[in-house]
Amino acid sequence: MIRPFGFNDIILIAEAIRWTLALSAIAFAGGAVGGLLIALARTSDTRWLRTASMLFIRLFQGTPLLMQLFLVFFGMNIFGLPINPWLAASLALTLHASAFLGEIWRGCIEAVPLGQREAATALGLHYYDRMTSVILPQAARISVAPTVGFLVQLIKGTSLASIIGFTELTRTGQIVNNATFSPFQVFGTVAVFYFILCWPLSLTARRMEIRFSRATTR
Repeated sequence: MIRPFGFNDIILIAEAIRWTLALSAIAFAGGAVGGLLIALARTSDTRWLRTASMLFIRLFQGTPLLMQLFLVFFGMNIFGLPINPWLAASLALTLHASAFLGEIWRGCIEAVPLGQREAATALGLHYYDRMTSVILPQAARISVAPTVGFLVQLIKGTSLASIIGFTELTRTGQIVNNATFSPFQVFGTVAVFYFILCWPLSLTARRMEIRFSRATTR
């Protein structure tokens, strides 16, 4: 039976934000670890590491996130490894984030002036010391704005997890719409909540980008 869209439905949709944030946090944390490894491999002196990391990036940047979710969720079941939507979404988004953050951070590492690396080498610093003491601290400062920008995309990307049954913000909106048949009100509310989540981050990324641009031109 169709019922009117009301205040309780708005509360129900709002409560689903915690699952969107939880999935985003897991994917970003896992992607940060994977992305750092990918970035280091991409800038490594070892050829096979550069090749393997490049193939990983091309695979996950060259295929839709929706297909990656399908492959993880249904692929694991095909191989006799049952997986629930929560784990499937977390794994797929973590791999997705690893590829994009790895490429973002690779660019930031290579943006550090070559003279910094040469100076560290001239001082006799080994690879680990060069990266941790000289290169990565400078690359981290450069990477803040694009990393925050990617986080915005990741939050919005979690909406695709609804297609495999993970009940986050978008999926909750679908459930409410099925009960009320008020798509404009329901998905308008969902859009407002996504805007509330993403706009402050987008604004922060923009301000950081402007601040860094001013700092580099001085």
